[in-house]
Amino acid sequence: MADTRLPPGTAGPSKYDRLIAKARACEPAVTIVAHPCDETSLRGALEARSAGLIEPILVGPQAKIRSLAASLGLDLAGVEIVDAPHSHGAAAKAVELVRAGRGELLMKGSLHTDELMKEVAASATGLRTDRRISHVFVMDVPGHEETLFITDAAINIFPDLDAKRDIIQNAIDLWRGVGLGTPKVAILSAVETVTTKIPSTIEAAALCKMAERGQITGGIVDGPLAFDNAIDPEAARIKGIVSAVAGHGQILVVPDLEAGNMLAKNLTFLAHADAAGIVLGARVPIILTSRADSVRTRLASCAVATLYASARRGMTQIVAD
Repeated sequence: MADTRLPPGTAGPSKYDRLIAKARACEPAVTIVAHPCDETSLRGALEARSAGLIEPILVGPQAKIRSLAASLGLDLAGVEIVDAPHSHGAAAKAVELVRAGRGELLMKGSLHTDELMKEVAASATGLRTDRRISHVFVMDVPGHEETLFITDAAINIFPDLDAKRDIIQNAIDLWRGVGLGTPKVAILSAVETVTTKIPSTIEAAALCKMAERGQITGGIVDGPLAFDNAIDPEAARIKGIVSAVAGHGQILVVPDLEAGNMLAKNLTFLAHADAAGIVLGARVPIILTSRADSVRTRLASCAVATLYASARRGMTQIVAD
């Protein structure tokens, strides 16, 4: 297989730009935006609307949202606003609107992630399904040809084997849903051999067997793999690893949140990668944005979610027919 690395200094086509262009060809997904009460969150939602990616419904203090838009020169014409008194009320109302079928996506505004996820995870009134909720970073790494998914680096702190099965399946479903084909899933550890001294290598081996038995579907799964031989063909060759995944990993499954968070941030701050974020496993995909996100990263998060919503919409229509 071809080496996925690009020569130093070669920009290559933007992975995000391709995703955004593809999403623009889809019907914009109705998106419930919880508490967009600062410039980043309000502007981000409206920019995604202008780009043809989403159709936002803003949920929060209506007077505050209108005042903020006026101060920033943002046009709210044609945008529905559902009044809610504060961030907690906005989170609860946003989830209620999703449960009522008003939106295909949920988007975080200027409230804390925990505040929104508490409402999402509520047993009686939330958006839980039988699948474990997990997060995926969609990484655009300069110099690396492939889009990389890193999971889970934001929700599950120390996932057990069953949780990791769901984390992997969520990521595979997203990869396929946005039209990227059949993913190569690398289950990461510190080494590429199974050893009782490192429990994550044993879990990786078990997950591979689960994939063989059809408990994980839709992707090519291998592990344990160290980070270098998961993404670098030469490192895999030197180690003598014969695998369809080694050297060509596209979904990188980390042992725990600490490892994933450090990996994603290392790529962001040292390799100058962009990191779009989306939460899966709930009734609808959830777009998580950060105040530090660039415009392109915010648009990419919306594009990925819209592509996935379009794929889910298509599957629902097939079932209905």
